[in-house]
Amino acid sequence: MGDNVGVRKLVIGISAVLTAVVVGAVGTDFGAAIFAEYRLARSVRSAANLTSDPSVAILGFPFIPQAMAEHYDEVEIKASGVDHPVVGKASLEATLHSVELGDSWLVPPDATLSVEKLESRIIIDSTHLGRFMGITDLLVEAPTDEDAAKVTESGISAPRGLVFTGTPDKAGVTERVSVSVDLSMAGPDQTTLVFTATDVLTGPGTADQDVAEDQLPAVLAAFSAGLPEQQLPFGVAPTHQGARGSDVIIEGITDDRTIDLAGFRSS
Repeated sequence: MGDNVGVRKLVIGISAVLTAVVVGAVGTDFGAAIFAEYRLARSVRSAANLTSDPSVAILGFPFIPQAMAEHYDEVEIKASGVDHPVVGKASLEATLHSVELGDSWLVPPDATLSVEKLESRIIIDSTHLGRFMGITDLLVEAPTDEDAAKVTESGISAPRGLVFTGTPDKAGVTERVSVSVDLSMAGPDQTTLVFTATDVLTGPGTADQDVAEDQLPAVLAAFSAGLPEQQLPFGVAPTHQGARGSDVIIEGITDDRTIDLAGFRSS
């Protein structure tokens, strides 16, 4: 009986030590990741001339082997409320896959990174887009067609059939109207986001407001516009436009890029 008690105490003691070692190792790994994220956020802020630290996440566990190899599996950088010369404020996002860091796992502001796959996005919310278009109560929604609602891994809708709802005062209409809007990119460098209103929408999920035939051209014109200077982070060319939630998003995806942190903000 006494031997059993002794063995039990020994097993419990060993288990407690092992648990403490594992918890300590995980805590150390987690702490190192947090520090690396903080340093990268500060570096992006300095290099890209941001007014605040962006949100940075270094994904993948464990972290320390990635740091020792100076290679991060995946990095997400997100900055909201960035000053924009045309719409006032916009959000910027970049997701970097398979990142070669160079000389240090603590990325400095002047670092040059090699990225196997790069996803880049600029996000414009309904409020700032509405101010630009002169429709101050603008609401943007994804297409009503379920097949078009989400077509990318990041949850961005198709570029056609977005639902824009608002009061087009400049068209002489004082009631909220819903219209179908298509998105496209234009210009020699593909940095102008074009909104083309195609039809007035009625029925469930819309403002359900008819427009007189003689007012239709002016209403569609009120919801149509060209939004210039939409440079994506790191100069990635746009490959898709659509809506996510109440935001309009331009996304570009490319492979095998060498980037510097200053390029996170291109405008």
